[in-house]
Amino acid sequence: MNDLFQWIRHKSRLIVTVAGVVGLGVEAGINWETVSSKGLELISLVTHGSERPEHHHEAHKILATSPQVKPITLTQQYVCQIHSQRHIKVRALEMGYLEAIPVKEGQQVKEGDLLFKVRPILYQSKLDAETAEAQLAQLEYNFTKKLFDDKVVSQNEVALLEAKLAKAQAKVKLAAAELDFATVKAPFDGIVDRLQLQQGSLVQEGEVLTTLSDNSVMWVYFNVPEAQYLEYMNSQRQNKDELQIELVLADHSKFPHVGKIGAVEADFNNQTGNIKFRADFPNPEHLLRHGQTGTIVISRVQKDAVVIPQRAVFEVLAKQYVYVVDEDDVAHQREIVVQDELEDIYVLKSGVGIDEKIILEGIRQVRDGDKVEYEDRHAEEVAANLKFHAE
Repeated sequence: MNDLFQWIRHKSRLIVTVAGVVGLGVEAGINWETVSSKGLELISLVTHGSERPEHHHEAHKILATSPQVKPITLTQQYVCQIHSQRHIKVRALEMGYLEAIPVKEGQQVKEGDLLFKVRPILYQSKLDAETAEAQLAQLEYNFTKKLFDDKVVSQNEVALLEAKLAKAQAKVKLAAAELDFATVKAPFDGIVDRLQLQQGSLVQEGEVLTTLSDNSVMWVYFNVPEAQYLEYMNSQRQNKDELQIELVLADHSKFPHVGKIGAVEADFNNQTGNIKFRADFPNPEHLLRHGQTGTIVISRVQKDAVVIPQRAVFEVLAKQYVYVVDEDDVAHQREIVVQDELEDIYVLKSGVGIDEKIILEGIRQVRDGDKVEYEDRHAEEVAANLKFHAE
C-alpha cells in the first residue's frame, strides 16, 4: 500500500513540474500551442511510460493468374555484312597500252559491253601473218591434191600438206583469240567500280583494271551462335515456325524487301562458336551496294507459346521460380525454364502447366507451403495491362 502511495506521489510531482514549465513558457511569450502540445506529450509519456501505439500495416492483396497460350512473335538481331551476288576483279588478259576506256566509274553496264580496249597493233599484225601462212598452206594443198588426182604424187604427200594446212588454220584461230583479248568486255550485268588505270597507261598481263558488281540480288552474311543454329534447324525440320527476315540499314531505316535464308556454311568458327548464315535479298532499286553493313532482324512466329508475366517470377541462386497454388490453396515454389525473354513477359519452355495457378502479386508475403487467400485474375486481363502484347 505504501508503494502505491509513493508511485502516485512521484507521478504527481512530475505532472506539476511539467505544468510549471508550461506556465513559465507562457509568461516568457513562448507559443502556447507548441508548448502545450509538447507538454501533453510529456505528460502522456510520464503517465503511460514508454509505451507507443502499435501501427498495423494492412497486408497487400495476393493476386494469382494462369499462363497464357497464344501465338507470339519472337525477334533476334544480328550484325551483318552485305555483299553483291557476284563481285569480281576485271583483269587485263594481255600486255599493252590502254587505247580506250568507254565506261565511267559507277556506270551500270550490260553483259557483253566493252569496258577496256588495249592497243591491238601487235596482235593484229600477228593475226595477219598467221592468216597469210594459212592461205599459203591452202594453195599448196590444193595444188598437190590436183596432182594426186592426176596420179602424179602419192597419197602421203597430200596427207602431209593437209596436216600443214590444219596447223596453219589453228594458228590463225589462236592469233584471233589473242586479238580478242585486247578488248575486255563485261561478263554479266553489273556496276563498274573505281578505274585503276587511265587511258594510255601501260597494262601488264593479269593487272586489275576495275571491279564489277552484280547487285540484282544481295548476299547478306551474319554469325549465329550454336544454340540458335540448333533452334533454327529444329524448327525447319519440324516446319513449326514461320520466319520473316528483314534488313535494317545503318540509318535505322528498314529495307523495303524481305529476304530468305539462302545458305548455311558447313563449319563452325572454333574461336567464336558461331556459324555463318547467308540471307538473300532482292535489290531492284540498287539501293544496296557491296560492302555495306546493317542488322538482320529475324522474326519467328511461335504459334502455341506459353507466356507468363515477368513479375510473377523470382530468382534464387541464378535459377528462376514461381509460386504455384494447388487445389488446396497451398503455394509451392517451383523452378521454371525460360525459352525467351520479352518485355514484361517470359516464354516458358517448361515448369508450369497451362491450367495451373501462379501467384502474380504478393510474392514476398508467401513462403513455400503456405496456405494463401488470393484473388484470381484472368490471363487475358493481366496481359492487357502489360507493355508487351503478343500477336
